[in-house]
Amino acid sequence: MDKTTAIKLTNVSKDYALREKSTLIEKFIKRKNKIFSALKNINLTIQKGERVGIIGSNGSGKTTLLKIIGGITPHTTGIVETYGKIASLIDLEAGFHPDLTGEENIALNGLLVGMNQSEVKENKKKISNFSGIGQFIKRPFYTYSSGMKFRLALAVAVASKCEILLLDEIFLSGDDKFLYKTISWLRGINRRQNLTLVIAAHDPMFVWEFAQRYIMLDHGKIVELSINDVMSIRRKNASLWKKIFPHTI
Repeated sequence: MDKTTAIKLTNVSKDYALREKSTLIEKFIKRKNKIFSALKNINLTIQKGERVGIIGSNGSGKTTLLKIIGGITPHTTGIVETYGKIASLIDLEAGFHPDLTGEENIALNGLLVGMNQSEVKENKKKISNFSGIGQFIKRPFYTYSSGMKFRLALAVAVASKCEILLLDEIFLSGDDKFLYKTISWLRGINRRQNLTLVIAAHDPMFVWEFAQRYIMLDHGKIVELSINDVMSIRRKNASLWKKIFPHTI
């Protein structure tokens, strides 16, 4: 494997069996489940330090692709190879225990993203402060809103010094103040040449600033984008970004 490669997917597919409601008689008859293909023969190579934006409509397979890269969801066929410490901000329940407090989950999730116990202890206060959830850090995780869960997950990711960051559009669930904080942090990590960033959103205006390269998914398949396509996306969304987030410019 080329030492410059961070992520490589070869003929990767993800299928789900769809179970339909059946009548009483049909329950006694063997029926084949219908198959839904969320991803279809994905071939993708991402180099170390690349910033890749995955765009596409809701249901196009963006989140599924991120989960497969992050090892959260198993793929059905194909080969998935990743090289480097991964932090995933996709499924906010993954890596956290609902009954543990925020403090306890910092220790748990910190170990899962590759920190050792001394690093967790050293960064505990920094993670708590960055999350900005205050006294809730001592409350059970199941009491958190989705925005609070993201704050804690992001704070752990920041401290982990990961080599590959997978970011889904869940980061938009925070309030405006924390959203600006997240955007500022993303701008900062964009200057880290060794960090590979894969960010997905159905609306490209939330990824255009951070991506050097775009991948469009349509019904589980990669659609090639030309340079003109990318420039059109950038021009279209630049003014919208400034209008909605004037304080981040």
